[in-house]
Amino acid sequence: MSNLSISKPEYDKSRNGSNSLWYETYVLPCLAEFLGTGLFIFTGCASVIENSVGTGRLQPALAHGIALGISVAIFTRVSGGHMNPAVSLGAALIGGLNTLLLIPYWVAQICGGMVGAALAKAITSNSNFVNASGAAFTSIRTDDQVAGAIVAEIVMTFYLVLTVCMGAIKKQSKTPLAPICIGLTVTVGILGGGSVSGGCMNPARAFGSALVTNYWAYHWVYWVGPIAGAIIVAMVLRYIV
Repeated sequence: MSNLSISKPEYDKSRNGSNSLWYETYVLPCLAEFLGTGLFIFTGCASVIENSVGTGRLQPALAHGIALGISVAIFTRVSGGHMNPAVSLGAALIGGLNTLLLIPYWVAQICGGMVGAALAKAITSNSNFVNASGAAFTSIRTDDQVAGAIVAEIVMTFYLVLTVCMGAIKKQSKTPLAPICIGLTVTVGILGGGSVSGGCMNPARAFGSALVTNYWAYHWVYWVGPIAGAIIVAMVLRYIV
């Protein structure tokens, strides 16, 4: 598609050789996704755990949004700054990511999520960790809430992935304010849908905290919803916008 620009790492022109090019093209972006996702999820999980005394959703929403915006800003020229399997899927489907990197990105992001959630557990008090269920997503308590949670995750992830694709990938709408917009989209998603589904929008975030706490109830919702949202964004951008 002519109106899309594929996110590529910027190479160090002083380096030569196919091994260096391979490293810059395939290894370094995955390392950036691992590190950026880990820092983002560490900050987000720690904010939820330390907010267990109860100041509402504002603190976690701001912590997640600001941390993601920073991670996107500092890693976008290396990996595209996805930090989210759903975002990587949407980018790949519209031609904004080399499809060979999709699975490695997912692995890097999930590993980053596990490390970030584990570090958050390590630095927070045990009582706060237990009170906050380790920052795992526990908003869904009964089967009656599943449908609403899935719809919430689809809509919120659609908003997030659309922001990434329009603000950071599509040439016609690409803006240097993309990191700020992406971070704010996560913030408003948590504020708007946090009471329904927890405002996840990110399977790596859900998996990391679920693994650390061993809490898997309705975990599949946080994969189905975000992935469906990303696919819908790809369909809209390819066939409508």
